[in-house]
Amino acid sequence: MRQKNHPFKKCLISLSLAAIAVLGVASAAQAQKRLSAGASADDTFMALREAARNDNAALALDLAARLPGYDIPSYVDYYRLKPRVRDYTAPEQEIRDFLTRYDGTAIGDRLRNDWLLALGKTGNWVTFDEQYPKFALDDDTQVKCFALNSRAVKGQNVADEARALLVSPKDYGQGCSELIATLAQNHQFSDADVWGQIRQAAENGNSVVVRRAAVLLDNGDVSLQQALDKPALIAARGPGRGATNHQTYIIALGRVAKNNPAQAANFLNSNGNQLTAQEQALGWGQIALAASYKLAPEALDYWRKTKDAPLSQDAMQWKVRMALRGGDWKMVRATIEGMPQGLRSDITWVYWLGRALKEDGLNEAARRQFESISQNFSFYGQLALEELGQKITIPPGPVPPGAGEVAVMAQNEGFRRSLKFYQLNLRFEAIREWNWELRKMNDRQLLAAAEFARQSDVLDRMVSTSDKTRTEFDFTQRFPAPHLGEMTAATRPLGMENAWIYGLIRQESRFIKNAKSYVGASGLMQLMPATAKFVAKKIGMTEFTPDQVNDINTNLLLGTSYLSMVVNNLEGSETMATAGYNAGPGRPRTWRSTLPRTVEGAIFAEIIPFNETRGYVKNVMSNATYYAAMFENRPQSLKQRMGSVAPNSNVATDLP
Repeated sequence: MRQKNHPFKKCLISLSLAAIAVLGVASAAQAQKRLSAGASADDTFMALREAARNDNAALALDLAARLPGYDIPSYVDYYRLKPRVRDYTAPEQEIRDFLTRYDGTAIGDRLRNDWLLALGKTGNWVTFDEQYPKFALDDDTQVKCFALNSRAVKGQNVADEARALLVSPKDYGQGCSELIATLAQNHQFSDADVWGQIRQAAENGNSVVVRRAAVLLDNGDVSLQQALDKPALIAARGPGRGATNHQTYIIALGRVAKNNPAQAANFLNSNGNQLTAQEQALGWGQIALAASYKLAPEALDYWRKTKDAPLSQDAMQWKVRMALRGGDWKMVRATIEGMPQGLRSDITWVYWLGRALKEDGLNEAARRQFESISQNFSFYGQLALEELGQKITIPPGPVPPGAGEVAVMAQNEGFRRSLKFYQLNLRFEAIREWNWELRKMNDRQLLAAAEFARQSDVLDRMVSTSDKTRTEFDFTQRFPAPHLGEMTAATRPLGMENAWIYGLIRQESRFIKNAKSYVGASGLMQLMPATAKFVAKKIGMTEFTPDQVNDINTNLLLGTSYLSMVVNNLEGSETMATAGYNAGPGRPRTWRSTLPRTVEGAIFAEIIPFNETRGYVKNVMSNATYYAAMFENRPQSLKQRMGSVAPNSNVATDLP
């Protein structure tokens, strides 16, 4: 159990605060030099935001004082206070005053999130327990870990809830590591639970979680740090004796497999007789997961050796993916049926379980699976609908919201703040404010809010807002087609389909004309600078300059031309070209070369090893199918659009 006021921790905090104060004064002086006396309020606000993001309390206080009467006072107050909440120097009454003043707002809930993290890190469970039920979004994994820790230190058994929560080590932070420690110390977590967390963290490359959890276990002959740093040496030595050494050896096998699955398999084949049957299965699980990430041909054979070993959720999903690739429907079914309920109910695995049941001749059970998701307007909902013998159509539209309904939305303070943030190009804050206001709206209100977004020219909010309706569906909001004339002018000479391009844009930029990604992609079709320059040269745009990439006509011309090059380079496969547009045109060819047989397009999409690209392909192809149904006014087949993907190709690529 943690001590609320550990003297060593207090000393460290004091030293840190002193250093921060010195740096803050210096930074404030530098900021005043950078911000001229005539700097606009918006420029000062942006500097304030940056100071808060850098936890520079002194600078934040200085800049906030220069913004009396700013358009968004709640955020001035928030950025003034946030760094001091995070460094534990904000007076409690000042925090409570802020929460009272901005009760019921997005930024009030955001500060409560910050405060709960600080309370959890200092072990102030009394105040934490008072505040946690008021945290409306409750979307922070680390806060959830602190909440379970608070209950655990009071003697409540939270082991099952913790096992369900602790499935993504990248989100852990201090709170979740401390929860694991608490549950191990009070014997709610067994050694097997702790080792499961260590293996999962090692799979995800989170060595911090591994090291923190390692101190909870008896040390063997070899430390976990050695297994992380010199895995091949440890694996070559063999597992040695005792459960701790065996588990450490299994971690080392996984680390070796990240670079060379075959080498790891050789180590396990040589030394497996020194392990129990379950330990061998766990070792094969580590190797199989690493082999799956590489789409190695041997991956499915490795998974077969895992038998009924306890696997991480990520491993379970990759076991299914490799079984799909290999056509092993019995493994698909058994693995999905063995998933925890929360994962098994994901629409992806509902669909593939239905397919596996159908392969087993259990048609009625399969139908029930498909029917349960067929009304979902998504990739797997569409595929399920086709399994039921139907095609994809556009549902009847609702009565459009009236002027009075839209006028109510125009008066919404949260939406007004959101639009101000869009003006400042602060999309994160804009989306947070907008989505906060949607939480308790009914369908009519959502449709009106979406229409207000359309009239305000923030089409990404229109799409996302309309997507939330439950019984009334306006596909003109969900799947807009702005700039149709310019689009047709770009696609017609190339013989390309508007529906596919709109499906891609809906995923890429959500129709924000000046959208810019964190890697520098720009415009409706999110073109990288080097790609734009390459395509411009290819199509003879001799006068092209980089600043033209956000011009709608230029962006559409370059984007469609590039996509045309990609699809022609990939033998006309929209599925592969969509993957290539996101991940680079060479990668789909590499992924295809690992296939042991021709697979349907949906299976190819599901086994893509990049999480972002996997979701991207599904979303774009789903979008394109709806756009085609709208444009052509006739039922569509997503399965037909996805096609099939064969293993071999001799065509090289020279595209960026």
